[in-house]
Amino acid sequence: MAKKVKEKKLDANGYRKFGMLDKVSYAAGDLGCNMSFALKSSIMAIFWTQFMALGEEMYATLLLIVQAWDAINDPLLGSLFDADKRKYKRGKFKTYIFIGALGLLFSGLFFFLPLPNAPLAMRCILFVLGYVLWDAFYTVANVPYGSMMSVITTDGAERSELSTWRSIGSMFGNIVPMVVLPIICYDASNELKGEVVFIAAIIMGVIGLISFIFMLKTTEIRVEENSVVISEKKQKFNPIKAFGNFMKNRAAVGATLAAMAMFIGMQGSTSATTVLFQSYFGNAKISGIIMLISYLPMFLFMPFLKKIVNKYGKKEACAAGAAVSTFGALLLFLPLGNGTAGLIGYVVAQVFFGLGLGFYTCVSWALMADAIDYNEWKNHTKEEGTVYSLHSFFRKLAQGIGPSAVIAIMGLLGYDGKLGAAQPFEVAENMKWLVAALYTFSAAVMFISIAFVYDLNKKKVAEMSAELEERRAAAKIADAE
Repeated sequence: MAKKVKEKKLDANGYRKFGMLDKVSYAAGDLGCNMSFALKSSIMAIFWTQFMALGEEMYATLLLIVQAWDAINDPLLGSLFDADKRKYKRGKFKTYIFIGALGLLFSGLFFFLPLPNAPLAMRCILFVLGYVLWDAFYTVANVPYGSMMSVITTDGAERSELSTWRSIGSMFGNIVPMVVLPIICYDASNELKGEVVFIAAIIMGVIGLISFIFMLKTTEIRVEENSVVISEKKQKFNPIKAFGNFMKNRAAVGATLAAMAMFIGMQGSTSATTVLFQSYFGNAKISGIIMLISYLPMFLFMPFLKKIVNKYGKKEACAAGAAVSTFGALLLFLPLGNGTAGLIGYVVAQVFFGLGLGFYTCVSWALMADAIDYNEWKNHTKEEGTVYSLHSFFRKLAQGIGPSAVIAIMGLLGYDGKLGAAQPFEVAENMKWLVAALYTFSAAVMFISIAFVYDLNKKKVAEMSAELEERRAAAKIADAE
């Protein structure tokens, strides 16, 4: 007797019905991105200032220089992605992502070559070339990946679920470098072992590539990828006009400002936090475990997130969460010292900060997907690649400015990378106040951006979605005729 084959459930348009596989698949994509990104962002500054001994001034200067590449890299590649109308065997989105994923593996290894005794000029070249290559391949993978949400589903609730699962993938992608790297990459005297970082880059790069491949094989595209122009009148793609549309898109600007604040505050504080645990609390190995606590509150409301979003709206939930994060950040200013009380106080502050940040983290990508739809709604152009790449450009600009500015501030506060973990106590204490200030800035600006700049509330999103559905249906009928 022949074995009965389980039939695939299809929706009204003949695509696989949206379900758990879509969510797990999309999560795997951000895990792949963060296997590379989190490794670079979590340990880059210490690797290059302490192990590779570039010095704070040289490191900050070079980091600002390579960020200038983003001014060309993200918008250019995003506009090329939008303008590319070729028919690829596996689809445009998946083809670009695969190329970027392969590039991320090899550029990540190049960036973390452990050559501390190389001439200074060679170390500078390794830093600049490695970063530029990594940044280019990250854009090739991440821009279409982020934009892909808008072609997987047009349903607002399903996008919120994808955003949540993307955050889950991001969280697990961050846990490895955040928790494991401090344990294995610092010795008993809290000094960084650069050779171990290189081995970790190999392992994490392979895991990232496998995650991308799984996502590419299991993702279902349900919206026409090349639907750049929605209106009946065909227009040539104009990147200058697209940039102008982005700047007039309050939703995109608000979501971008919130993301920039998060990266300037949290990514910028990474180096100061590492020194805080190296020299203030005297235990670099536990830094990742303590930071992990800020992610745990996310699990408290994750099962209820869909109900929260449906009842209150994405904007409303994120604004409330940012207010809670601001409260948690202010707790870091409590003068509890560097003993047990100080460590407990730091943990409590992280719990409140993480609880509030969790709302934004889980929904942030759905906010951006709605902003992409807003661009289509108002301008009759579906420029998802350009809108997302500009969003990505400003995010990465913040990721460059934040660490560069913080390293410069750390230098003004007495930090000397050549001393490694042996910073004077007054310098270590300065790191505590710097971390508190950065977290507070991050949370406060996030609240202002979501509450007062981002203008797609629950009612407006419903109106926009209904009108777009009608417009797309009419365009589909017209094309059939």
